[in-house]
Amino acid sequence: MFRIIKEHRHFGKQIFLLSKNELIKTYKGAFLGFAWAVIKPAFTLFALWFLFALGLRNGGDLRHGAFGVFSFLLVGYIPWFFMNDSILFGTKCIRTNSQFVTKISYPVSTIMTFTTLSKFYIQLILTVLMYVVLMFTGEVGPMVQNVQFLFYAPLMFLFFLGLSWFNAPLAVFSRDFENLVNSILTMLFWVSGTLFDTYALENPILRTVMYFNPITYFINGYRKTFLYGEWFWQQSVTCADGHVMTSALWENVIFFAELIAIILLGAWNYNRTRKKIADIL
Repeated sequence: MFRIIKEHRHFGKQIFLLSKNELIKTYKGAFLGFAWAVIKPAFTLFALWFLFALGLRNGGDLRHGAFGVFSFLLVGYIPWFFMNDSILFGTKCIRTNSQFVTKISYPVSTIMTFTTLSKFYIQLILTVLMYVVLMFTGEVGPMVQNVQFLFYAPLMFLFFLGLSWFNAPLAVFSRDFENLVNSILTMLFWVSGTLFDTYALENPILRTVMYFNPITYFINGYRKTFLYGEWFWQQSVTCADGHVMTSALWENVIFFAELIAIILLGAWNYNRTRKKIADIL
C-alpha cells in the first residue's frame, strides 16, 4: 500500500489529465460524443421499465411502496452503471493502456486510478440528472439525507479502485480472467438488488447474506439517500412492505471490513505482479 501511495504522490496532475483523456477516448469518433454517457443507460433503463411496469404487469401500476417502478429502478441502476464500468474497464485497463508500461516509465498503479476516475465523472453527471428527474416526477423532494451522496460516492470510488488493483494484473496474465469477470457481472446485475428491494426479502438468512454484497450496499445506500430519506446508520428503511427492521450496524461493519480487505488484497496483488507485467505485455 505504501508503494502505491508513493507512486501516486507526484502524479496527481497527470492522473487528472489522463482521466480526462480516457473519457475523451471512450467516445472518440462518435457524432453524439459524451451524450452516449447518458443515452446508453437511458435505453437500458427504458427497457427495464417497459419489462417490469408494462410487460410483466400487463400495463398495471407496479409500485415499490410510495414510489413508482421507474423511480425505484432509476435510483438502483445509476450506481450500477458506474460499478459495472469500473469493474469491466478497470479489469482490462492495463492491457488497453499497455504503452504506459512498455514504452515509458510510468507507475502502473495509477492506470487503474485514472481509468476509474474517468468512469466516476460520468457517475457524477448521471447522479445530477437522476436527481433532476426525481424532482420532476414529484414522488420525492429535496431532503437533508441527500448529502449522504458525499458519503457513498467516495466509498464507491475507493472500493472499486481497490478491486481494479487486484483484477487488472490478473487480466494481464490471463484473458480467461477477463472473460470470467464479464460473466460474473451479468449475474451480479440480477442478484444485487438493482431490480428489487433486498430489505424486503422474506427469508431472514437470505436478507442477511445480501449484506455481504458490496454492490447491494451501494444500491441500497443510493435509495436511502434519494428515495427513503434514511441515514446510513438508521436501523430501518421504508420499502415495499412498509417499515422493515434491518441491522444497519452489521451492514456497515461488514462493508467496511470488505473495503479494507479489498484495498489490502489489491495492493498485495499489484505489488507481487508489477515487475512481471511489462514482460507479459
